[in-house]
Amino acid sequence: MTLQDDPGRTEDGHPVPAVMLANDVPLYEDELVDDLQRNHYQIIQKKKGFKFGMDAVLLSGFAKVNDGERAIDLGTGTGIIPILLSAKTEGKHFTGLEIQEDICEMAQRSVRLNGIGERVEILRGDIKEASKQFGAASFEVVTSNPPYMNDSHGLKNPNLRKAISRHEVLCTLDDVCREAAKLLVPGGRFYMVHRPHRIAEIITALKQYRLEPKRMKFVHPFSDRDANMVLIEAVRGGNPMVKLEAPIIVYKSQGVYTDEIYEIYGY
Repeated sequence: MTLQDDPGRTEDGHPVPAVMLANDVPLYEDELVDDLQRNHYQIIQKKKGFKFGMDAVLLSGFAKVNDGERAIDLGTGTGIIPILLSAKTEGKHFTGLEIQEDICEMAQRSVRLNGIGERVEILRGDIKEASKQFGAASFEVVTSNPPYMNDSHGLKNPNLRKAISRHEVLCTLDDVCREAAKLLVPGGRFYMVHRPHRIAEIITALKQYRLEPKRMKFVHPFSDRDANMVLIEAVRGGNPMVKLEAPIIVYKSQGVYTDEIYEIYGY
């Protein structure tokens, strides 16, 4: 049986969609659609793949993209951050950069599904080559929810897609900071979410590329628990002065979000 004779494939060899969504967007058998609770936007995700988490949503609430500004998200995955930022801010244009071909194509379908192609674009590319792909000083804002773990932190997931999302398989913290600095205009802002246990490395990497930390906000699962995330804003060529903002507390009791989390999610 040839590929064209496969009942699970179209004549051009692509998988047969399970259903067709709005704007003629196909949804495949291994995918689902989630409601983002913002502007009626939806996002396509893999049923068994790496899904966006609270860290991406918190970063979209922490980042500021002003009227007329251009933003790029490095390692965008499902496209969650540019899609949410397009709903929450007055930015002019949002680009997502993703190296995995199938994930990139899925994110592109989410953009089409929401009818926001004039403001949001998902492109395939390598973070390590981002400044070559887009040119230096091309954006006012750069965001990233990079892999948190390096080779000395935790067991690497045997699922390559999940390993790429969680571990520094295809890029490192240094790669992200270097390319963010190159992509930003002077005075441009870099927003990142990461793990507190790497804060010393993060600040060192930022300063190496003249990205000056200006705002930091720690995220705690409960008020009496240690922080498990940190949100950072750094300015290209900024003066040395950092503001430590009030922390975000995720839960007020088991399974019950705080009012701040509900506000960030848009409920």
